[in-house]
Amino acid sequence: MRSVSEIYLEEVRMTTKQKFGFGCALLGAIGFTTAASAAEQITFVSQGGAYQQAQTVAILDPSAKKLGITINQDSIPDAWPAIKTQVGSGKPIWDVVDTPTGYCLRGGEQGLIEKLDFSKIPNAAAMPEAYRSPYSVSYEFYSSVLAYSQKTFPKDAPNSWADFWDVKKFPGRRALRNHPIATLEAALMADGVSPDKLYPLDVDRAFKKLEEIKPHITVWWTSGAQSAQLLNDGEVDMEMAWNGRVSAVAKEGAKVAFTYNQGILQSTSLCILKGAPNHETAVKFLNEAVDPVHQANLPLHIDYGPGNPKAFETNVIKPERAAQLPSEPANAAKQALMSYVWWSSSAGEAAEKRWASFMQK
Repeated sequence: MRSVSEIYLEEVRMTTKQKFGFGCALLGAIGFTTAASAAEQITFVSQGGAYQQAQTVAILDPSAKKLGITINQDSIPDAWPAIKTQVGSGKPIWDVVDTPTGYCLRGGEQGLIEKLDFSKIPNAAAMPEAYRSPYSVSYEFYSSVLAYSQKTFPKDAPNSWADFWDVKKFPGRRALRNHPIATLEAALMADGVSPDKLYPLDVDRAFKKLEEIKPHITVWWTSGAQSAQLLNDGEVDMEMAWNGRVSAVAKEGAKVAFTYNQGILQSTSLCILKGAPNHETAVKFLNEAVDPVHQANLPLHIDYGPGNPKAFETNVIKPERAAQLPSEPANAAKQALMSYVWWSSSAGEAAEKRWASFMQK
């Protein structure tokens, strides 16, 4: 849900019982009041909407209570421009940011994000190495999946990207995301590349495969809300979509479904701004935020998977609920884990630029 900025670009901003600031962040003039009475406090930034409300209940409030700190909140759909502005000013206001993982890595490389000392973040240190970087820790997972109309495909539904590309065996209207991230991975899997052998991406091969399906794409969607609407209104028969969006319209009664087979497992991560005003407290919070129990509480409120896989060992998430989540071990094993290291590299940046030319043809 979140473009991956990725997933929540279309989310409306919201206010919780914590303090929020809006609107001016992109200009570097963020104004918001804080509860400054506590000896220790941080300012936490996320993408707003139902997602931030869910994490407030599941993670932020319990963490604040356990640590005895105040967590002031701000909300912005795309934090990257504001991160650059704040750190560039030499006086950042934010401490911890929940943002697409690629931005944490890019920020670390550009001197905008603090390098983490994992000896002070034991909960993160215990997570798989693929779920963390020198600058970030995975906070929650979502997936780009193959979704389809159950009216069009009541049985023998498409179950792989090769099926999506097979317009003869699976005729129908199709939609893909108007962005290279996850779309290039899907193209390569459609061309026979194993999910665990994708990186480094063979960009030429991916674009060649995309040229095959391009004439059959009815809509190139640009937001999670649009992708959900396409399915809900029956405008397409199959598409790439974020799992949470498909689940949401299914709960509302739409005859739609999706498969985690060959999904692309993606994440947002927590990172700390370079020169954060409350750095020590921010480190303590980051460790608490990925505590397995707090993490297990998140999917009780929203359709995202915990960033810490140990959350599935807490017995907080019931088996039937776990089976629905993208980062549940069995579901994760069916998918490709996105390499944000590759996407933040020069090759990844070049692929993003090449996408614009591909769409203009």
